[in-house]
Amino acid sequence: MNRKLKLLMFSLVLLSVFVTGFLLSQALVNPVGADSEEYEKLRLFTEVYEIIKRSYVEEVEPKKLIYGAIKGMLKVLDPHSGFMPPEAYKEMKIDTKGEFGGLGIHIGVREGMLTVIAPIEDTPAWRAGIKAGDKIIKVNGEPTRDMTLLEAVNKMRGPKGTKVTITIIRKGWKEPRDFTIVRDIIKIKSVKYKVIEGIGYVKISQFHQRTASELENALKNLKKENIDSLVLDLRNNPGGLLQSAVEVAEQFLPPDRLVVYIKGRTGKRQEYYTRAKRPYYNWPMIILVNHGSASASEIVAGAMKDWHRAVLLGTKTFGKGSVQSIIQLNDGSGLRLTTAKYYTPKGISIQNKGIEPDIVVKLEIKEEKALPVIREKDLKNHLEDDNNQDKIDNNKDKHPREQKEFVPLDVDEKNDIQLQRAIDLLKGWKVFKENIKG
Repeated sequence: MNRKLKLLMFSLVLLSVFVTGFLLSQALVNPVGADSEEYEKLRLFTEVYEIIKRSYVEEVEPKKLIYGAIKGMLKVLDPHSGFMPPEAYKEMKIDTKGEFGGLGIHIGVREGMLTVIAPIEDTPAWRAGIKAGDKIIKVNGEPTRDMTLLEAVNKMRGPKGTKVTITIIRKGWKEPRDFTIVRDIIKIKSVKYKVIEGIGYVKISQFHQRTASELENALKNLKKENIDSLVLDLRNNPGGLLQSAVEVAEQFLPPDRLVVYIKGRTGKRQEYYTRAKRPYYNWPMIILVNHGSASASEIVAGAMKDWHRAVLLGTKTFGKGSVQSIIQLNDGSGLRLTTAKYYTPKGISIQNKGIEPDIVVKLEIKEEKALPVIREKDLKNHLEDDNNQDKIDNNKDKHPREQKEFVPLDVDEKNDIQLQRAIDLLKGWKVFKENIKG
């Protein structure tokens, strides 16, 4: 087979992979078209591929080159588009369900070591005595030093009833200790709730498939406690599934109300409404937001603000106004591709701008325990807002110190002045109404 024929066949195979992937996406994703100029660029790509295959100092697996090329394509688009190899794609699907077989620990890398961020309450790891700050140096006898975070997660997850041994070092211990733990089904609770001074408090940490049903259960239980108002905490909620955000909003809005609409390249609107004949709660509400409230959190906050259903309190939100479609490819890998922007019921795009709260309340900061605030507009290759306002803002002559914003590293409820302010306002509203009636 001559070189030109090989190049042509490779180009057709590569193009067919892209087309297949895109056809599996939502209607907002347009089929791939290629004119003569695009074919010329594909020819350049295959030329580079052949040079690497023929001349690189070591033999390279074709799959590695293809995956690397796809990652590069997605990387130049925007910070929320990306390529997921099969294992990463599988983990993403598990995370959106909010349920998996495993130990029940949040882990991360701290100072180069695999570290327990926190055990999840009432899980095998929690019952075994695993604590935040524990360093995991081995999993089933295999050192974790050279493991990626994804590899470590995969080794600790598994079917219910199976065992895994993790080796822990902890501050104050002289030697490492082994913990053999039996895996169980771990259900990630995205909704927590309680009653504070007669006022309901609900914290939503993310939006996955089970969030709306968890919220429904929480609100039913709070109603039994005879609450008369509610604080909905969306602070540091990075978002999640768009449909989950709609299902959360409709628990506080009347039927047939527009929650959000999205528009892709074609400009066609896809609208999401609250369902007809669905019961909803009409308590006076305050929604807590901050720089970490993003995406689906902003959809809920934006709808509630536009319909004058709740008062927003805190600081400006993250400003992620784009929608990502998840597209499965034929080898089990996947694309996370930005395919649309979303708009609040009043037609407002919050991309790069975020949502301004009705009442601004900032947390007190101690210099030694402060973190810089990062929002959508600070991310490389971020999408511009509809009016290119971010370009105008970046051209303004401001001192860097004036632009820099910081937040506390950690806040307990005792020092949470945003929550305290929300509770005081709702208590004050109750007193005000009673006095007016009198």
